[in-house]
Formats: sequence, C-alpha cells, structure tokens
Amino acid sequence: MSPMPSVSYSITIRLEFAARSATVSDITSHIESHGATVTALDVSASGPERMRADITVLTAGHDHAMEVVEDLKSFEGVELGKVSDRTFLAHLGGKLKVEPKVPIRHRDDLSMVYTPGVARVVRAIADNPEDARRLTIKRNTVAVVTDGTAILGLGDLGPLAAMPVMEGKAALFKRFADIDAFPICLDAHSVEDIVAHVKAIAPVFAGINLEDISAPRCFEIEDRLREELDIPVFHDDQHGTAIVVVAALRNALRVVGKQIETARIVLSGAGAAGTAILRLLRAAGARDIVVTDIDGIVHENRPGLSGRLPWIAEITNPRGLTGTLRDAVAGADVFIGVSAGNILSAADVETMAERSIVFAMANPTPEIDPAEAVKHAEVVATGRSDFANQINNVLAFPGVFRGLLDARASHVSDRMLLAAARALSDVVTPEELNPTYIVPSVFNEKVTTAVASAVEQVAREEAGTVDTITGAIQAINADEIRYDG
Repeated sequence: MSPMPSVSYSITIRLEFAARSATVSDITSHIESHGATVTALDVSASGPERMRADITVLTAGHDHAMEVVEDLKSFEGVELGKVSDRTFLAHLGGKLKVEPKVPIRHRDDLSMVYTPGVARVVRAIADNPEDARRLTIKRNTVAVVTDGTAILGLGDLGPLAAMPVMEGKAALFKRFADIDAFPICLDAHSVEDIVAHVKAIAPVFAGINLEDISAPRCFEIEDRLREELDIPVFHDDQHGTAIVVVAALRNALRVVGKQIETARIVLSGAGAAGTAILRLLRAAGARDIVVTDIDGIVHENRPGLSGRLPWIAEITNPRGLTGTLRDAVAGADVFIGVSAGNILSAADVETMAERSIVFAMANPTPEIDPAEAVKHAEVVATGRSDFANQINNVLAFPGVFRGLLDARASHVSDRMLLAAARALSDVVTPEELNPTYIVPSVFNEKVTTAVASAVEQVAREEAGTVDTITGAIQAINADEIRYDG
C-alpha cells in the first residue's frame, strides 16, 4: 500500500517568483505532479516584479518531501528559501509547560503560596495524608511512564527518544480530560528497577499510565505496581486499546446483526494489546475466540508455549483448531489484528462468514489494505487516521482517568474497563451507526464525559462509596475549606 500524503509529513516552502498569476498556478501544479498536495499559499511580501510566498505541502514521507524540494530548485524563475518541517516546528521547545494556578503579585501572595504560610499546609498533610488530594496537585495528576523499549512501532529507542510521545500523551490528557499529566521517561532497565522508580515518585500522582514498555516485561511491571501502590495503574497499550476495540466491536456487530456471545472471533497477536483485548472480549461475553501469533494458531497441544500463551491456549479455541492464520479466519465472523502488516489477503477475507468484520490495527501498515478488505468484509476498521473507523486509544484513556480521579479510585478493574467500552460504544447513536461509523470522533465532546461517568460510577460502587448528590455536596463543603487552628 503506497503511503498517502499526510499532515505528519507536511512542509512549508518559502519561494520567490515572478508576480504573475500563471506562475503561482504553474508552481502548485508542478508540486502536485509529484503526488504531493498543496494546502495553503500565504504571500509574505509582494512588489511590482517579484513576490514571496510560503507554500504548505502535504507529502508521503521525508524522501518524498525532499524530492519535491529538489525539483523546485530547478524550476525556472523560482528562488528557493527556507524549508520548514511543520511536525518538527510543533515540537520545538517541547509541547508542555507548567503554570501556577494562583497569582504571585506581592508579598502577601508569596507568604501564602510559599513560606511561611505553606508550613501550615505541610503540617496538615503530615497529620492527615489524604489532605494531599485536596491541597496539592495530586488530586488531578497522572504520571505517563515509559522506559522507551517499545516506542510506537519503532522499537527500543530509549527513554530520551520516548519523550516526544510521552509529551504528546500528556497534552492529550489535558486537552480531552483537563488532567495534568507529566512525562516520566525512566533510564531503568529491569522490572525491579522500573517498579522501584515508579513507587518512589508515586506520592505526587493520583494515577500511573504505563506506556510503550516492551512485552512481556510490561505484564509483570503492571501486576507489581497494582499490588504495591494505592493508586490506579493503567497500561494504555493494553487496556486503552482493549476498551476501544470492544466498543467498536459492539457497534460493528450491531451493524451486521450478530451477537458477541455467538460470534466466531480471530485475534491476531498475543502480545500486550492482544492479551488485554482477549481478556476484555471474554468479560464482554465472547466465547468463541481463536488467537494466532507468528507461529500460527495457539492451542494446548502446540509445543513450546511459554509466558502467557498457556493461559491463552486454555481459555480460547473451543473447537480445537490448528494451523495458520488463514485456517483460523475461514468461516470467522470477526478478525481483530494487533500484529504485523500485510499478513492477511482479500482471498483470506473472502473465506470468512457473510457480513464479516475486519479490524486491521497494525501501524503504520495494517494487516490488510483496507481497500482490499472492504471487497469482502462489511465493516472495516484500522488504527490509522486516514481511513474510516479509526480505533484510537485517545477515545479511552482520558475519560478512564477522569473517572478514576474523580472517584479517588485506588485500583482499576475489568468492570471499569468494560463499563468504559460500553459507554464509548453508546456515544454512537442508532441513527448515526453505519459500516463506516462505528466509533465516535476523538473530538466528539460526549466521549470523555460518557467514559468518565461510567468508570466513576463503577469505581464508587466497588469502593462502597456511592453517595447521593446532596451527600457529595455536603462532603465537598466540609472537606474543601478547613481551618487548622
């Protein structure tokens, strides 16, 4: 599948050229003859004979962008100025900043915000540690933690290279859920070291979001932290993906008129995401699930099973299938891929059941070209933003943490994850639902509110702290403003 021009590889080119209408048209036509897309032309200077303009161009990658630039150098009558990569410009100086919430204008402000007034607040927290949630940033703060061993689809590039992703994640927390998140990129390598580091910084935070940590280490790290911390720990690569997949599948099954309890589901990928999807699918009622990995169908008699594969073999594949991915998808209602690009063909999809569903989520190259999949599948989804039905974790994690923080939750449960998935799927109304719209837009204002409310309700039920509205207001009035004498 040839890459399409994308804003991720957009550039702005400064050009000087003759002040004639035909010249502008010739330049844009020349650029687009290379398969690029001109999206804007902004004139920055103009005179009787010459003019200067900044042209914004979408390209399909770095090499494609350089091809366009090099060709413009030989365009007669055009002088090439600076070329700016818009994605790199967006990252200059980082994507985050810290600002005080209270003014510091004079001595009185300084005395309350810092010394000597702050000492009273210090003593209050020392006497009652729970006050930290009311009197510090802890109440609304999440740590986005990685060791840089599984950055996007790029692999182990280390903690420093992981910072742009973690900054971006923190920015999304703020944009979609008004949560203050901090990128924590650890130069730690063993499970023991990572667990110790996260525990050491945990007092500042009300939740931990693990990100881009390689499997199988990520499983043990999450399990350990959940056992040893009194704040919720959520591995987004696992559970965020699982929530959105289950939400999308609920709606896709509605479109094709099938039930999750009886649907035959093939799941390609037994890593972090695949394992979490499997777990949440079962919580949602799915029972006929076949899992495949690089060695084919996972079954109890397959030699060399290790890690979580024995558990997967035990709870899946009720019909005892063996063989390859192709053998698994024959007759299946649903294919869910979180594995590798181009491992499924249109011919494979043709062998699936009538009105089949294909979720090809490997990035940047899906398990099958969506254009090929739709030849035989009724509903097709990917993890990419340039196709319909994008299964994107940002639909889940902001709302999940908003609900956890608002409930002052101490843990994350499967019930909460399933509630989040159901709430997310229900954002798409019956009137809106169709084969190309099974999940809402990430910019749908209802998403975070719906997911947060569902998670908060379950969290409070599990903590035994479901309050009436009146009771909650009374508690706030009693707790938020205190006088310590």
